[in-house]
Amino acid sequence: MTTRLEKTTTSEIVRTINAQRHSIGATSTGMVLTLIIVTDEENQSDATRAAAFSAREHPCRIITVIPRPGRVDPQLDANIDVGDAMGPGETVRLRLRGELADHAASVALPLLLPDTPVVVWWPTACPAVPSEDPIGRMAQRRITDAAAQHHPMHALLERKAGYTAGDTDLAWTRTTVWRSMLAAALDLPFAPITGVDVSSERSNPSSALLAAWLGNRLGVPVALHRSQGPGITAVTIHTEAGPIMLSRPDGRTGRLSRPGVNAHDVPLARRDLRDLIGEELRRLDPDETFAEALAAVQIEAGKPVHTAEATPDGQS
Repeated sequence: MTTRLEKTTTSEIVRTINAQRHSIGATSTGMVLTLIIVTDEENQSDATRAAAFSAREHPCRIITVIPRPGRVDPQLDANIDVGDAMGPGETVRLRLRGELADHAASVALPLLLPDTPVVVWWPTACPAVPSEDPIGRMAQRRITDAAAQHHPMHALLERKAGYTAGDTDLAWTRTTVWRSMLAAALDLPFAPITGVDVSSERSNPSSALLAAWLGNRLGVPVALHRSQGPGITAVTIHTEAGPIMLSRPDGRTGRLSRPGVNAHDVPLARRDLRDLIGEELRRLDPDETFAEALAAVQIEAGKPVHTAEATPDGQS
C-alpha cells in the first residue's frame, strides 16, 4: 500500500512511516542502512525498483530524492511504502518543488535511520566531487555511474580528479565478472605475459577501468581497442606460449581459450541495474582496488590512450 502526502513536512513523513510500520507489526531493527537515491523524474522509477529488489538481501530505508526546481512555491510531496511489494524495508519518494529542491540534504537528514550507515547513489547526473555534496557528506559510500553521463570518459576523469575514499562507480562494478573470470584463468600455469588487449564499444568507461586494473596487476602494457560492442567484447592476454582470450561478442555468453586447451563457454552475461546496486550494497568499506584502478586510468581528450580499431576477433 502506498501512502501519498502532498504539501507535507518531514515530521509528518516520519509519523506516517511509524504508523505504517506499527499497523503491519514491523520494526526498523533489522534494517542495515539508509540508501539515498538522488535522481530525476525520468529515472526515479527504475532506480527505486532496482534498490528495492536489492533490499530483499539488504533490508534498508530507501529515500529517493527527486528535485523539481522551478518558479513554483516550495513544496514537499512524498510517497511512502513500508514492507510491501517494493521490498521488506521502507521506500520514501520525495519530490522537492521550487526552492526546496536546493535543500535536499536538510529534507533527507531527519529521515535517516539512527546508528546505521548511509549510502548515496546518483544513477545519472552527479556532483563533480560527490564527497563535497551536501548529501554526499552524510554518506560512508557514494555510488555514481560514469556510463550514464553524456560524456562517459570525461565523467570518469572527473571521478578520478574528485575521488575520496568511499566513492565507487557502477562502471567498475560492471567489470566484476570479467575480473573474476580472468583471475581464474590465470590461476592455472601460464607462460610469461608480454601484453594485453582490451576491446569494447566506443566511450566505455568499464573498459578503461579494466585495462587499468590489468596493467596494475600484470605489470605489462595494455592497449584499448574499439569494437562494435555491446560493452566489453574481448580481453586477450598475450603470453610467450600464445594468447589467453576471453571474448563475449553477444553480451551474453563468454568464450575462454588458452594455448593447448580446447576453448569452452563461460557465463558472462551483462548484468542489470538491480544486480549492480546489490553488489555495491554488500560492502560499506572503501574499495581500495577501485581506487588503484581509477588512479591508473589514462584518457586523453575524452578517449582512452592507445585506442585503435579492432578486427572482428578483437585483435588490433
